[in-house]
Amino acid sequence: MPPDHLDLPARRRRHARLIAALTGLIGACAEAADLVYWPIATAPPGQEAVAVDVMPLKKVALTAAIALDHARDADKDRWPTAVAREQEDAARTYAARCVVARAQDLLEEPGPLDMPPLTAEHAAEADLISAGATVATRWRRDPEQAVALVRELAADGELSVNEILDAAVDSTVLTGLVALHDAVDTPDPSTAAEKCVEATPYLALAVTLASVDLD
Repeated sequence: MPPDHLDLPARRRRHARLIAALTGLIGACAEAADLVYWPIATAPPGQEAVAVDVMPLKKVALTAAIALDHARDADKDRWPTAVAREQEDAARTYAARCVVARAQDLLEEPGPLDMPPLTAEHAAEADLISAGATVATRWRRDPEQAVALVRELAADGELSVNEILDAAVDSTVLTGLVALHDAVDTPDPSTAAEKCVEATPYLALAVTLASVDLD
């Protein structure tokens, strides 16, 4: 390992606050859903209307994104050296992707008439987002194949391993947050609880992706 990497933390330390916030959110989702499910489960069989408390569920859903953002910021404050190195790597790989995008004449490719032309900068950002989403999707099916994909995507230097894994975390967290948002917008309490529970596998996967260290 190069000397300039020796003082960098493992990913599970670098993202410790985010991991803690994600695991807390998983527990909060379960508790909020339980407040809906348990009264229904314990009500007499002949009772049609059952009073349930959906406010904790809505509170969890509405505060989740803010809590995770605060956790990310806390991690950045704890590891300034790691953040500085990440920014250097991001600037390098972003520049490399822009060069490739220009070389492939992406600026000249026609798009839909109602959309502006694709720029090299947009293409560079889209490549990272796409890589993260693809890795996250594959990780759910086969982690070993996902690891191989990460190494393959990082082989040419246009993306770093940590960038790809972090983008996969972002993609997975976003999917979980969308499920929680759907829970708030769902009028039926049981369906809202189901949406809340549906978010937890994605939050758990985000914990895995934030913790995994391929080096």
